[in-house]
Amino acid sequence: QVQLVESGGGLVQAGDSLRLSCTPAGRRFSNYAVAWFRQAPGQERVFVAAISGHIFSDSTYYADNVQGRFTVSRDIAKNTVYLQMNSLRPEDTGVYYCAEGPNGGVGSPDYDYWGQGTQVTVSS
Repeated sequence: QVQLVESGGGLVQAGDSLRLSCTPAGRRFSNYAVAWFRQAPGQERVFVAAISGHIFSDSTYYADNVQGRFTVSRDIAKNTVYLQMNSLRPEDTGVYYCAEGPNGGVGSPDYDYWGQGTQVTVSS
């Protein structure tokens, strides 16, 4: 059962930008943290960015290799979490998943609900 739906992936060149979107299927986001993970072929799923679920303070945190290039944000009215990716590099290539969990964190087990992913390919 699909819990979250990602969109916005595609094929771009190095230096380009993409914006990924994540919405819950058939419901509104709860007051949980939402994170983005990336999985490259043959590699483990790794943390990219997350936004906390605190309704008064949407704090964000990032993996070191995307800090300053990626921005995670939440639009409550549109019931959507975004990942704005700028200055893309070939090593950013992979399937991007959004995930929702009560407490946040940087590990996959920290999240209860997942999407099916959207492919991002960055050519050099």
